[in-house]
Amino acid sequence: MNELTAALKEELNVDTAFTLPIFGGIDIPESIAVSWGIMAFLVIVSILLTRNLKVNHISKRQAILETAVVTMDNFFKDLLGEAGKQYVPYLITVALYIACSNLIGIIGLKPPTKDLNVTAALAIMSIVLIEYSGIHAKGGKRLHSLAEPIALMTPMNILEIAIRPTSLCMRLFGNVLGAFVIMELIKLVVPVFVPAIFSLYFDLFDGLIQTYVFVFLTSLFMRETME
Repeated sequence: MNELTAALKEELNVDTAFTLPIFGGIDIPESIAVSWGIMAFLVIVSILLTRNLKVNHISKRQAILETAVVTMDNFFKDLLGEAGKQYVPYLITVALYIACSNLIGIIGLKPPTKDLNVTAALAIMSIVLIEYSGIHAKGGKRLHSLAEPIALMTPMNILEIAIRPTSLCMRLFGNVLGAFVIMELIKLVVPVFVPAIFSLYFDLFDGLIQTYVFVFLTSLFMRETME
């Protein structure tokens, strides 16, 4: 158990990747540095994949790309409805970032989603979008809905707004960290062969599942707020 405790402390520890020599030195955490790398990767891949697009006689690359984009676009439009289609690009971007963050452990880097600050920032961004979408769709009625069904429920309705980002944050962080703990326990009990099989599940399948859950709940909360 001492080994597990040491591994868990190491995993929770947010190391400094480098220091920017400005304003007396600004420490850049590893999670931020890796996030910058993921964003650069997504930008470069996006540019490469969208080069030389055609209307007719498209390539296999373009066909696969269009299928993926249309699938994701339809998925979010089905969740949000016609009123929420303008928020689809943001949700797709967040899904791509979280998916890359969860899967980046495969190449030996620490996933940014193991940093509670990162998951908290994602959750705050989502709740701001959720409330904005509600106000944009309903105007002043959104504020009035906080007093429904009776004015006495206003504090509870406001508390619900505060709880939503917390639940999104802790669910993503807890599941990613929980997968790490389970993998470490498996390595302690069966150090050969079996961990590789479970690693395939936790590093690939579970990482994608957590991405789906985060954007699904965000979309669901948005739909509720807009309606």
